[in-house]
Amino acid sequence: MPVDQDWSNVWPGPRTFHPATVPLAVRQGYDQKRASPGKYGNAELMKIPNFLHLTPPAVKKHCSALKQFCTEWPKGLETDEDCDRHFPMTTITTDYCHSSPTIKDPKARIVTIKVKLSTFNLDKHARDKMIRLVGDRYDEETDMLTIVTDRCPTRKQNYDYGIYVLTALYHESNTFEEWERQKQEADMEHYIWENNPSKKAYVTLTRWPQKVSDEDVKSHSIDDDTVGQKYKEAVTELLNNGEDTYTLNKYKEAALAVLLPQNIQS
Repeated sequence: MPVDQDWSNVWPGPRTFHPATVPLAVRQGYDQKRASPGKYGNAELMKIPNFLHLTPPAVKKHCSALKQFCTEWPKGLETDEDCDRHFPMTTITTDYCHSSPTIKDPKARIVTIKVKLSTFNLDKHARDKMIRLVGDRYDEETDMLTIVTDRCPTRKQNYDYGIYVLTALYHESNTFEEWERQKQEADMEHYIWENNPSKKAYVTLTRWPQKVSDEDVKSHSIDDDTVGQKYKEAVTELLNNGEDTYTLNKYKEAALAVLLPQNIQS
């Protein structure tokens, strides 16, 4: 074979190993007392698949031939952030390759749909209801909602069912039922400072001896109040994370700063 021979013309596609065509001293197999068998008459080399048709020049040649059928990358999708903003939903499927008589795998029908909850632009009520409906399918740390469908026999049916579930969850979350007005503070998913008696007690204490109404409590802001911000943070961690040494000590220091501000500062 000439040195400048175009290998893609000799081995254009996948085929069984042929020792007279491949100019390489390939060996395969095991012999207990001798060296590994050579390429001639070697059944082991013929049984295994080879990738001699996927050499770098051949791949480059194929890509150049297919380039005329490809479109340019869309403008405005230069970064991953741009792609996530314009295409927030991710669909994950898996294809399996078997060397068995059947080419079907039951796991190939599974469809996983991932989307960030923040992309739905839900209000507080709809977001809280959505989190309660999906349960453990929502990851609070990554704000990712994951829906896995595998009930239907085909992948297309599972994908359509996943989109249907996602659509139903969205519309149900935005629906306000009459019985939801009976929701109490103990039913909240997280502690909310504006709705808790701790804020009313803090505002009443800071404005004493003035009388404080409910409107005064709602309109009161602690953005410029360092003591109030620390007290809010301490109460929030105590009620959301539970009682432990850290949260109790932090709440103790914040409460002392509220009740005895002069002693704490001195």
